[in-house]
Amino acid sequence: MDYRRAARMALREDRATRDITGRALVPADARGRARVIVNENGILAGGPWAVAVFHEMHPKVRARVLVREGGAVRPGQVVLEAQGPFRALLSAERSALNFLTHLSGVATLTNLFVWAAGKNGPVVLETRKTLPGLRDLQKYAVRMGGGKNHRRDLEEAVLIKENHLAFFKGASGRADLIRRAQKLRRKGKPVEMECRDRNEILWGLDAGADILLLDNVPLKDLSLLVRWIRSECGRRGCRPPLLEVSGGVTLAVMSRLARSGVDRVSVGRLTHSAPALDMSLDADLL
Repeated sequence: MDYRRAARMALREDRATRDITGRALVPADARGRARVIVNENGILAGGPWAVAVFHEMHPKVRARVLVREGGAVRPGQVVLEAQGPFRALLSAERSALNFLTHLSGVATLTNLFVWAAGKNGPVVLETRKTLPGLRDLQKYAVRMGGGKNHRRDLEEAVLIKENHLAFFKGASGRADLIRRAQKLRRKGKPVEMECRDRNEILWGLDAGADILLLDNVPLKDLSLLVRWIRSECGRRGCRPPLLEVSGGVTLAVMSRLARSGVDRVSVGRLTHSAPALDMSLDADLL
C-alpha cells in the first residue's frame, strides 16, 4: 500500500494547497504543533496514512504516531503528534483524520466481532462490500482489528454463487458444474460454493469445494446442518470443507454462530457500515 500516493490523492481531493481560509488567516511563517486525540475506546488503524498526509502537505512538517497499529486506545489518549508550518497543519487536518477515524472505526468494529466469536470461535472476515478505491485500506483495517481477509477481488479465488448455479440444470448441469470446479482446483484456485439447501451442499461436496458458504441459513437450523455436513463427509471418507456463514450477521448472534461449529463468518458491515472512531485534532502556535 502506497501511503504517500493515497495521501496525495486525499489532499488533492480536498484542494488542501488552495485552502483559502488558512491563507487568509494564518501567516505563512507561523509554526505550530498539532495533536490527534481519541474521544472513545477503540482500536487504532490508519496511522501511516495520517502521517503521510502531513508529510505530503509540507516538507517541513514532522509527524509521528504514538500508538502501534492495531493497539487499543482510550478517551483522551494522544495518538499522533505533528509540528511544522501552522497553516499546513490546519490544511491537512481533515484528510489525516479521515484516514484515522474511518480505518480505526473498521478495526474497532472488527475487534468487537472477533471478541464475540470467542478465542476458539470462527474466523471473522469482511466481504467485498467496500468503498470504491478504499478496498485495500479497509481490508488492512480488518486485519488490525484481529479479523482475516476474504478474497480481495474476482481473480483471487472462485466463489460460485446462486446466480452462477442458475446456468446448471438437472443431472447434466450438475456433472458439468462439478467438472468445471474440479478443473479450477487443479489450477490451484481455491473454490468456494454458496449453498442454499442440502442438495446444493451435495453438489459442493461432489465438486471438492474447499469452502461451503451457508448463506442466510436460519440460526435455529445451523448446528444441525453443520453436523449433517461433517457426517456426510465422514460417510464419504473425505476431508470436510471449511464452513462459512454469511448474511445478516450481527454482534447479537455471534456467540450462537460460534457454538454452531462453523469455521468462518463473513460480515459485510465491517466495511460498509462501520462507524467512524471519534477523534479530534488540537493545534497550538509554537
